Amino acid sequence: MSVKAKAIYTFQSENKEEISIQENEELVIFDENSVDGWFQGENSRGERGLFPASYVEIIRTRSNSNVTDCSISPAGSLGNDSSYFPSTPNTPLHLQQGYYDDDDDDWDDWDDRSTVVDDGDHTRSPGANGHAHQSPLSNNPNVHYRSKPHMERQDSISSSRKGSMVGRNLNRFSSFVRSGVEAFVLGDVPMMAKIAESYTIEMGPMGPLWKDSPQPFSCSIEDPTKQTKFKGIKTYISYRVTPSHTGRPVYRRYKHFDWLYNRLLHKFTVISVPHLPEKQATGRFEEDFIEKRKRRLILWMNHMTSHPVLSQYEGFEHFLMCADDKQWKLGKRRAEKDEMVGAHFMLTLQIPNEHQDLQDVEERIDSFKSFAKKMDDSVMQLTHVASELVRKHLGGFRKEFQRLGNAFQSISQAFALEPPHSSETFNNAISHTGRTYENIGEMFAEQPKYDLFHMLDKLSLYQGLLANFPDIIHLQKGAFAKVKESQRMSDEGKMDQDEADGIRKRCRTVGFALQAEMSYFHQRREVDFKDMMQAYLREQIAFYQRVVQQLERTLRMYDCL
Repeated sequence: MSVKAKAIYTFQSENKEEISIQENEELVIFDENSVDGWFQGENSRGERGLFPASYVEIIRTRSNSNVTDCSISPAGSLGNDSSYFPSTPNTPLHLQQGYYDDDDDDWDDWDDRSTVVDDGDHTRSPGANGHAHQSPLSNNPNVHYRSKPHMERQDSISSSRKGSMVGRNLNRFSSFVRSGVEAFVLGDVPMMAKIAESYTIEMGPMGPLWKDSPQPFSCSIEDPTKQTKFKGIKTYISYRVTPSHTGRPVYRRYKHFDWLYNRLLHKFTVISVPHLPEKQATGRFEEDFIEKRKRRLILWMNHMTSHPVLSQYEGFEHFLMCADDKQWKLGKRRAEKDEMVGAHFMLTLQIPNEHQDLQDVEERIDSFKSFAKKMDDSVMQLTHVASELVRKHLGGFRKEFQRLGNAFQSISQAFALEPPHSSETFNNAISHTGRTYENIGEMFAEQPKYDLFHMLDKLSLYQGLLANFPDIIHLQKGAFAKVKESQRMSDEGKMDQDEADGIRKRCRTVGFALQAEMSYFHQRREVDFKDMMQAYLREQIAFYQRVVQQLERTLRMYDCL
């Protein structure tokens, strides 16, 4: 139920999902149950989106009095995820629940919270990734333990012996702060004695690169099947997921993909995690929607398995391989207790020894930012044009060819009305020409499923990837700002040079990670768009060849007259 609220602080939006609010501004909150500390609502200017729950107070009117009781809303922290909310702000409230609860997402048969699962010896203290220190090492060959040299916590508060420190961002809801990258750069993230993951960045001819996965693999998604439970009360779609390196299929619902996606967002702050196919409140079991979702899940999975870092994630391995219900729950909870997320993920990175001038890095990132903005605009333009072309194929082109075919049929019928002066063979040829153009109209209506739909699927994947980069680039920009501020304070004698050097070193880690992700994006972009263009052109050639064959057969009917 919508409730009224008042802003007690000013908040400036940083992305398209958020809206700005001003102190004392009257607001409408669509649901007073916040999601990770954020409300979805509308400001006084009619803009709809997200704003921090702790920045507003809900206005409650007591039913037995005229006194208005204002209570401060509960605060929380937001992961870098907007998938809880529909992309269309005007979605009716009664449909929003259907959007959130796609595939009957109540977890009852997947992870029953009332079920007690024995993790083993409870006397052992938890270690990295939620494992006990004495538990066996991961059997994933891509995940190995490496020793970290003992390092003192580089906390800028405790180490600032001259009474000054680099300032924290006032906006505690910026992606730079929420992601934990600010804490990492400032040295507020303690090093761990043992880290169960290691991701290596290498220097390539064009700059930093993620080190290739030692055991690359692929994964198929097939056979979407409608399933029921509770004697048909609940219905869902199950997909057969088969990784190439095991050959053993597992069966997953959309909510399983959604769980994995949110774990990836939570963990990999400097990686552009591809968006899942969109949720839908109604029509989830229609054949066209199921087929479209399967195609886009396949593209999502292809990107996941080809990424040198995402493909090595232990939670992804669990998603692909676990078929036992009890082991699934254990692995799921272990992934949710993973300590190496956000800022701590930065500790798992091994960067090259090569020196990079931070100004050169900043210029390279600015260049990529301009490129990504232009590519995003171009992808949006092509998406619009292709969508419009699909609409014409399904409607306008089909109707025009059908009208042309009907007109030819009418000519044939007119000629047949005067038998003494009519040739049956000639009339049949004209009538066949009409039917040919009607068939061509149907061919146009069928063609998008062979080419344009696949193009739109690939463009949708890249829209999601490109939409992630502004926030990721913002992390590096924030790190650059801290380096400049720390150096200024060091020059003024307000900070030890060792502390400023530590901030610069950690900024290098963030910079190497972002550049490696940029390089991977360019590498995949060339492969994916080459495949997309070749597939489209092949299908177009085959389509028009079929049209030509139809016309040539019709033309030969006139040769014997």
